Amino acid sequence: MITDVSSRIQQLSASVINKIAAGEVIERPASVVKELLENSVDSLATRIDVEIENGGAELIRIVDNGEGIHPDDLELAVASHATSKIISAEDLFQVRTMGFRGEALASISEVSMFRIRSKQADQPLGREMEVHGGLVKEPQACGCPDGTQIEVRELFFNTPVRRKFLKTQSTEFAHISEQFTRIALANPSLHLTLRHNGKLVHDLPAASDLRERLELFFGSELANNLITVEAEHAGTRIWGFAGHPNQHKGTRKNQYLFLNGRWIQDRSLQHALGEAYRGLVMVGRYPVAFLFLEMDPEQVDVNVHPTKAEVRFQDSQVLYRLLLSSIRNRFLSMDLDSKFSLDKRPDDNLPPQSTRKDSQLLQQELATWAKQQLEQRRSEEIANEQGPGQLPFPVTADPVSSPVHDADEPELLQDNWPPAPASSSSGGPAVSSHLTDIAQTHPASPAAEIRAMQVHDCYLVVETTDGITVIDQHALHERIMYERLRERILAGSVEIQKLLIPITVDLPARETGILLDQTDLLNELGIQIQDFGGNTIALVGYPRMMAKADPQSLLQDVVELLESSGRKVERRDLIDKMLHMMACKAAIKAGQRLSLEEMESLLAQRHLCDDHHHCPHGRPTALKLTRSELDRQFGRLG
Repeated sequence: MITDVSSRIQQLSASVINKIAAGEVIERPASVVKELLENSVDSLATRIDVEIENGGAELIRIVDNGEGIHPDDLELAVASHATSKIISAEDLFQVRTMGFRGEALASISEVSMFRIRSKQADQPLGREMEVHGGLVKEPQACGCPDGTQIEVRELFFNTPVRRKFLKTQSTEFAHISEQFTRIALANPSLHLTLRHNGKLVHDLPAASDLRERLELFFGSELANNLITVEAEHAGTRIWGFAGHPNQHKGTRKNQYLFLNGRWIQDRSLQHALGEAYRGLVMVGRYPVAFLFLEMDPEQVDVNVHPTKAEVRFQDSQVLYRLLLSSIRNRFLSMDLDSKFSLDKRPDDNLPPQSTRKDSQLLQQELATWAKQQLEQRRSEEIANEQGPGQLPFPVTADPVSSPVHDADEPELLQDNWPPAPASSSSGGPAVSSHLTDIAQTHPASPAAEIRAMQVHDCYLVVETTDGITVIDQHALHERIMYERLRERILAGSVEIQKLLIPITVDLPARETGILLDQTDLLNELGIQIQDFGGNTIALVGYPRMMAKADPQSLLQDVVELLESSGRKVERRDLIDKMLHMMACKAAIKAGQRLSLEEMESLLAQRHLCDDHHHCPHGRPTALKLTRSELDRQFGRLG
C-alpha cells in the first residue's frame, strides 16, 4: 500500500530497480527464451537445446556448446548492466551481436529460481551459481561440458500479479515456439532442438539451405511456392524469399523481417511489401515473406526498444524503395498467370469423372437440405395440431457428439475427407419431388415454377412474373449454409461426421496453440480437434455440412480469424464470424457448373431463408431487372 512517504523522492532499492527492469524486458516465458537464445547465439554455439515445462512457467532450460563464461565473470553475468559486448557509448552504433545491454540475466534471475553452469574449453572445471529471486549464492566448482546451461524455474514466483496474467500452457508455449522459430530461421547453420513436457517438438539439424528449414516450419506447399529475392544498393543487401501471390494469409504474422540476423518489426518495410503485391493479393489479405537485410550497423539504431524488436534506420526511404523494387522486378520477370489460372476455374483441369462426382455431391447436399426443411415444416404443422407440450420440430440428430458412423462405411476407408451422405439413388426425381413438396407447403413461393439458366458458371438468371433476377450462386448458397449452421448451433444439434482415421494437419506452433486454446469454442461449432504432438493437430470430427471443405484450409482459416479478431471480441461475435467463414467454405463456388436440378433446388431453398437478399458478409445475392426497365432500355415504351 502506498503511504504518505511516497510523496517524497526516494532512492529505490536494487531489488525494486531490477524488478522494474524485469517488467520491461521479461513479459512472459517467451521473453526469457528469446534472451537466452540470443545469448547462446552470441556465444558462437553450434548446437542449442531448449527444454520447456508447463509452457515455461515451471521450467526453461537452455543448453549450448558455445564459448562459455570465464569462472571469474559468473557473478558479473547476473549483475545489471554488465556485458562483454560493448564498452563505450560509441559501441552502440557498431553492435553486431544479438544482445549488448547486460540486462537480460539480471532481470530473469530477479523473478525466478535461476541456476547457471558454464565452462570454457581451456578450463578443467566448470562453475555453477544459483540466484533465488535476486539473492545470489556463492558460485561453486562443478563438472559440466563446454558451453553454458541455464535453468529458469518458477518464473514470476515472487511477483504473483505477473504470474497471474500468464495465459494457458498452450498459449505460452506457442509464444515460446515463435521465438524459437525466429532464431532458427535467422541461423539455419545452428542445430536446434525444442522439447515441451518431455515431448520432442523440433529437432533441426544444421542446414545449408534456408528453404529446408522453412519447409520444416511452414510445410512443403508454402516452401515450394516461394520466390527468391535478392538485391543490393550502396552496401545494403536484401535477400530471402517472397511468397507466391496465391500464398496469402489473413494476418501479417507470416512476414518475417531480419536485420543483420535479428528479427525486427518495421511498418515502413511492411508497407513496402504490401505495395509490391498491390493488385496481386486481395484487399485484407497479406503476402508471406522471409526477408533478410544486411547493412552497416552505423546506419541503424537498434537501441530504441526494450526488446530490440523495433529499430530506427538512418535512411528508411532507401530501404523502402529497394525492397519494393526488388520484389516487383522479380514478379515482372516471372509468369505468374500459370498459377493464377488454377484458381480461376477449378473444374477446367479436372477429369470429367471428378466434375460429375462433385456435381452429384452438390445435388445430394441440396436435396438432403430440402428434405430436412420439408420434414421440419411438416413437423411444425403436426406440432401445431397437437397443441402445446409437443416438440416444435423433430430431433433429427443428437447434440454435438453425434452421429458416430459405423466403421464399415466405405467413404471413411477410401478417403479421409468423406463426401456428404447420399440422399437418393435417383438424383433428379428426388430433388424434383422435394421441390414439389416445398411448393405445396409454401404456395406463395415464386420458386414453384422456375425458369432459370446459368451464366459463366457463376450467375443464375431467373425469369420472374415482372422481369428477370440475376443471382450470385455462391452468395446465395453461402446465406443458406449460414442460416442452416446457425440454426443447428443454437439448437445444439450440429451433426458431426466422426473420422475413423483422424486427419492430421501440420501448422506453425503459434497457430497450433491458438487452436488448442479454443477447443471448447470449436466443439460448439462442430469442429473437433486433438493435440497430436509437436505442431500437429488431429481433426477427429467436423460438421457434415462441411463435407466438401479442405481440412487444412478450414483450420488455417479458423486460425487466421481467431488471430485477427483480437482479445476483446465478444464470444457471440466470434462465433458469428466463424459461421460466416464456415458457410463460405461450404458453399458452392463461382466457376462451378450446376445441373438444372441443382439450380432448381438451390432456388427453392432461397425462400426458406430469413434474409435471402444478402450473403452473411452483406453482399447482395441478387439483382432485379423489371419488365418495364427492360422495355425502357430497348425503347419499347410509348
